[in-house]
Amino acid sequence: MRADRRRLILGISGVALAMQMGWLREALAAGSVEKGVYRVKGDVRINGVPAKEGMDVKGGDVITTGPASEVLFVTGRDAILIRANSRVEAQGVASALALTGLRIVTGAALSVFAPGEPKTLSTTTATIGIRGTAVYLEAEEARTYVCVCYGEADLVAVMDPSARETVRTRYHDQPRYIMGAGAPQMLMGAPVINHTDAELTLLESLTGRRPPFTPWPGEDRPLSTY
Repeated sequence: MRADRRRLILGISGVALAMQMGWLREALAAGSVEKGVYRVKGDVRINGVPAKEGMDVKGGDVITTGPASEVLFVTGRDAILIRANSRVEAQGVASALALTGLRIVTGAALSVFAPGEPKTLSTTTATIGIRGTAVYLEAEEARTYVCVCYGEADLVAVMDPSARETVRTRYHDQPRYIMGAGAPQMLMGAPVINHTDAELTLLESLTGRRPPFTPWPGEDRPLSTY
């Protein structure tokens, strides 16, 4: 019942999820894993150049999206969806395909990362250390929204590094706001907003994985790939 309620909050239908999982079953059986830019909508640029499907995203690249635009790409064993009106800097060795993290300057990103490969996500107000998990971030000047959808992450407030928390979640359990200068409290509870299980399922599928929160169609037990 708990998972059903959360899916309603996240706006996902059982039919859509079943379709995604059916596609994923076929993709895994065929051994297909995507690389580079998978989908582009609207005005998306990588280092100022219009993004096209198949383009690589490498360490040092800057990804920008305009209004009503988004881009989904795979780099290494990670998959990332960047929403509209965003500027994201890919962290890592220059021109290397395996990233060490992301800096979200403005906007929002939903990401899934391979287990056992530590990464760092940063914004103006937050530093987030992860060890294989799924994370949704929205970066504003005065605060960062972060939902560790599943997995483990260390949350640190940039303006007060003593304000920190290790979050371990199974299913969108502990969203947080990480505040900027002048806030009376650096880490605050938050609702689940603006990302869906269907998106997480798609992102994981592009790297040959499955999210841990839902079974295959016809199965009763949850997945345990993390």
